Amino acid sequence: MSVRIITDSAADLPVPHPQAVTVLPMTVSFEDRHYQDGVDLTHRQFYERLIESDALPITSQVSPGQFAEAFHAAVEAGEDVVAVTLSGKLSGTYQSACLAAQDYPDRVWVVDSENATIGQLILVERALELLNQGLGAGDIAARLDQEKKSVRLIALLDTLEYLKRGGRISPATALVGGLLAVKPVVAVRQGEVVVLGKARGSKNGNSLLVQEIEKTAGVDFTRPYRLGYTGLSDALLQKYVADSRQLWQDHTESLPICTVGGTIGTHVGPGAVAVAFFCR
Repeated sequence: MSVRIITDSAADLPVPHPQAVTVLPMTVSFEDRHYQDGVDLTHRQFYERLIESDALPITSQVSPGQFAEAFHAAVEAGEDVVAVTLSGKLSGTYQSACLAAQDYPDRVWVVDSENATIGQLILVERALELLNQGLGAGDIAARLDQEKKSVRLIALLDTLEYLKRGGRISPATALVGGLLAVKPVVAVRQGEVVVLGKARGSKNGNSLLVQEIEKTAGVDFTRPYRLGYTGLSDALLQKYVADSRQLWQDHTESLPICTVGGTIGTHVGPGAVAVAFFCR
């Protein structure tokens, strides 16, 4: 029986999507305008609106009804389903998928990625690798639940402004951070965002990001890995790639890069760079 991989747009899966993957859009709302992430709002359009807007946009989870419709279509087509969702600690999307899956026992398996954006993306890409190896839906889901523990997502933020606007830090902290050009390095651990450290200036921030990657067991280049960036330019990411050459130059000739969309971009703003990989 064939297998369909279903995920949400928080995974920032580049277009065109693989034939075996269905992406359900999150909703991004700017005041009274509502958009479907990746459908009628591209990543570039999102950052153009974000920069121009006085109010922070609001993101909404994928509903149980959206998952139910996608699950029904797949099962009717003779497909089993593996659904890989945004971390359940960051969104209600995982719970929506679980509710919808109750009507399809032994046909639909739901995996909480315990991650976001490119960390979720590489888990979807890993699901495709396992599918191409001939594994069935239940076995793919079981492997993902096991292997997701070795996924690392580490990011360098360019500004504290959007964390302030979203109420994540105090205005006083953001002001001091801006004056000192502080660049926080964050990670996703067990489904939640944690701050690993702060550096003064982009150069020190890049160094701290490299140091945090080096603290892991090492990048497993035999499984998917990704770099991502927020905003309208990849200049900061390209600088990081040059500064971190020693991490990857002996393992690959190029690094897969994609943009981070509205779901996570709302909270970190433009100018962030992120790395996601499986540990060895």
